[in-house]
Amino acid sequence: MRNIFLTVVAVILVFSDCVVAQNRNVKATDVTRPLTTVINSFYVSNKAPLLPLNFIKLPAGSIKPGGWILKYLQLQRDGLTGHLGEISAWLDKKNNAWFSGNGEGDHGWEEVPYWLKGYGDMGYILHDDTIINETKKWIDKVFESQQPDGYFGPIAKPDKNGNIDLWPNMIMLWCMQSYYEYSHDKRVIPFMSKYFKWESTIPDDKLLQTYWENSRGGDNLYSIYWLYNYTGEHWLLDLAEKIHRNTANWMQQDNLPNWHNVNVAQSFREPATYFMETKDSAFLNATYNDFYLIRKIYGQVPGGMFGADEDARKGYTDPRQAVETCGMVEQMSSDEILTGITGDPMWADNAEDVAFNTYPAAVMPDFRGLRYLTAPNMVVSDSKNHAPGIQNAGPFLMMNPFSSRCCQHNHSQGWPYYAEHLWMATPDNGIAAIFYNCSEVKAKVGNGNDVTFIQTTHYPFDEHIKIEVKTKSSNNFPLYLRIPSWCDDASVVINRNTVQVDAKKSSYIRLEREWQDGDIIELTLPMKLKLRTWTENKNSVSLNYGPLTFSLKIAEDYKKMDSKTSAISDSKWQADADQSKWPAYEIYPASKWNYGLLVNDKPLSEQFTIIKKNWPDNNFPFAQNTVPIEIKANGKIIPQWGLDKYELCSVLPQSPITVDSKTEQVTLIPMGAARLRISAFPVVK
Repeated sequence: MRNIFLTVVAVILVFSDCVVAQNRNVKATDVTRPLTTVINSFYVSNKAPLLPLNFIKLPAGSIKPGGWILKYLQLQRDGLTGHLGEISAWLDKKNNAWFSGNGEGDHGWEEVPYWLKGYGDMGYILHDDTIINETKKWIDKVFESQQPDGYFGPIAKPDKNGNIDLWPNMIMLWCMQSYYEYSHDKRVIPFMSKYFKWESTIPDDKLLQTYWENSRGGDNLYSIYWLYNYTGEHWLLDLAEKIHRNTANWMQQDNLPNWHNVNVAQSFREPATYFMETKDSAFLNATYNDFYLIRKIYGQVPGGMFGADEDARKGYTDPRQAVETCGMVEQMSSDEILTGITGDPMWADNAEDVAFNTYPAAVMPDFRGLRYLTAPNMVVSDSKNHAPGIQNAGPFLMMNPFSSRCCQHNHSQGWPYYAEHLWMATPDNGIAAIFYNCSEVKAKVGNGNDVTFIQTTHYPFDEHIKIEVKTKSSNNFPLYLRIPSWCDDASVVINRNTVQVDAKKSSYIRLEREWQDGDIIELTLPMKLKLRTWTENKNSVSLNYGPLTFSLKIAEDYKKMDSKTSAISDSKWQADADQSKWPAYEIYPASKWNYGLLVNDKPLSEQFTIIKKNWPDNNFPFAQNTVPIEIKANGKIIPQWGLDKYELCSVLPQSPITVDSKTEQVTLIPMGAARLRISAFPVVK
């Protein structure tokens, strides 16, 4: 390895949106977006007249995650996702309309493609032949089901108005896209073309008229553009316009078509998707408006989501309001897609917020059960009916592998899709580290030769990221490093030499040079304590350290339950599903939880003590007994703050609040590791 001596040129060149520090061997630039006036030579991206992507997703299977993401995928494989085919009645192949090959059967709606969407990608990422072969069995049956007119899947049964529900097919198209990226199966492109030809014949008054498909037409739109980028056939752009025209209007200034949490989390990006074709900024702005609108009203809470325990409801804005696991993984997927479309780092920031702070607590630490609803403030997770404190009546708060139907299947995409976006290609034949995690990727960059990047880090539990370059020959290309919005004073070192660059938060450091085998890039993202005040939610506060939000550590008492008798009413399972292998759990607090935090005007470093621990031997940091970081704080019990008449954590008291209880030291742990938690705290005088 040769040392690189970096000499900063006296002149700093200032451009409209970046500052360039020109060194002898590296050109280090702080940029707000990649350059999109060029086209990537190696990876399929948007064809004209579509606007170019800022970041380009690498084909499924390109990235090998390590660290805790790999551990999560292994738990997912060995847990609910990998074995759902043995449990779920909807995945029973017998008389399954998705597996019959002719579209006939007594069951076949969204559940199979929901599950397959993440299950298959998990197999591609892990290069697991068992999963890949099982995925192909389902995919082959989908090919077999295509009718002469182009329709595929379960035989469509028109509703009373003669409308056909195309929502399940939209999900299966995404399964096909990942399958093609991994396998290059030549059947996929003509299969999708034939289906879209059929779809283009549907009259407007019969297209996307039912509730779910109407809200989620953006998923259909995304697949049309995916196919267009392979074929360049312009009739697909006409179909895209037709799909947009018949999709729910997500471009309203002060309202949404509906307030269902999953619909919002995945459908708000539809205008930005269509923006790629129209180039009209009103469409892009509409997606930003939707994102901020629901958070302004219902999202004054930590964790990147919003309160909509089925639907967002007027008056139900407290952090005890929950969101579906479906909503979490769809929000992560939307954020990942929008990162590619817009290049805006804020979407990656929000994906991390959900991925680190909200989603992990929605599943059991062993990934053998999940719950329908999870909230920022959640002090009981049981099988009781808590309506109308939460919208629906039933056992919606307990961990149950047999329950929750939609989330039971749709959760599968969360970590696989996240892992597939750790690295992305750039239009200028470079590569970008979008999400930081131990990983390895081999990509074509610069002159077209393969270069391998090996990333080592414990992020988000540590601020240091190391990237090693492995290449058979020198290669000139840009490497982009994302700087999160919470980070001040990011720094980069190449081969032990500091790179002079004015790295701003919410931007990218662009490093261009003639890269050599063995080059080492070290990025430091200094993490600091930050207190966020939720003025619209009783002046409550949440505490962050870097991208992690911290919650009160509440002792968790797990009570094993019968998975079948405690499942939600619409749940179904296979006759021979072994409940003893897949128990459900209620979780009750075994320690006091109704604390307010003592906060004053002193520096946060004097009010809170950060305790860093050894990295867990099992490589899993999202459980109470394995978290590698804790924070000690001072708090007081608030006697009048307890469970309400619905047996939920009652709404927050107004802060600041005066109480006579004694000051106690409390422990805070990362929000994602707390299945019971208080994350938005009252402030005690």
